[in-house]
Amino acid sequence: MQLKLLILDRDGVINEDDPGYIKSPEEWIPIPGSLEAMGELTRAGWSLVVATNQSGVARGYYTVETLNRIHARMYKAVNEAGGHIDAVFFCPHGPEDHCGCRKPLPGMILDIVRRYNIQPADCIMVGDSQRDLDCIVAAGGRAILVRTGNGTKTEAADKLPVGTLVFNDLAAVARHLLAGN
Repeated sequence: MQLKLLILDRDGVINEDDPGYIKSPEEWIPIPGSLEAMGELTRAGWSLVVATNQSGVARGYYTVETLNRIHARMYKAVNEAGGHIDAVFFCPHGPEDHCGCRKPLPGMILDIVRRYNIQPADCIMVGDSQRDLDCIVAAGGRAILVRTGNGTKTEAADKLPVGTLVFNDLAAVARHLLAGN
């Protein structure tokens, strides 16, 4: 049986985004329906991996320890909804660091592909920003845009990669995937 892997951006897909950064566990607030969607996907056999840029670490807004506490809150909330996050991959670098793991570059996705021993074409990523979509397409996978977070603005910019599916939120993505699409 082939692994069903879904890669999720964090801010704007799972939780509310904040242009001032999510700097503490208390600021991490799930988007309505996202946790339940993750629970449904987990129960249906999907493996969920989070891939997130976290330049707030490089900018000194929060430490890796604080980021780990934020992610612990996320893991707990997803678990309480019956879901499971297999792993969180994050880029702690700022744009000026020119690393290969910062989205829109595909380094983080390629790392996920290697670790899970799957083909990039078998990867689907759900994001709310152009960089999420460009990242997965550059790696050879498929893009899904949600209109939460920055998604409405991203859709309006009219630069979506060919074949990008668009849904209102993660719950709608889950319904689509669980219907066998």
